[in-house]
Amino acid sequence: MRSIYEIQQFLKTYGTIIYIGERVADLELMEAEITELYNAQLIEQKDFNSALLLLRQEIQKEIDKKK
Repeated sequence: MRSIYEIQQFLKTYGTIIYIGERVADLELMEAEITELYNAQLIEQKDFNSALLLLRQEIQKEIDKKK
């Protein structure tokens, strides 16, 4: 996965649509959903790692913007 959009589309395949309205909260919820899918052994480790890295980078960017 290379973008947040790809993660959103991936989560849709599992019936998960995330939109709270606050970007950081959306990203954190996506991270939790990806972790749950990995723990349930529904996604591969490489997909989990790339999604997690991307989400954490994006969360950090958003936090830095607010400072």
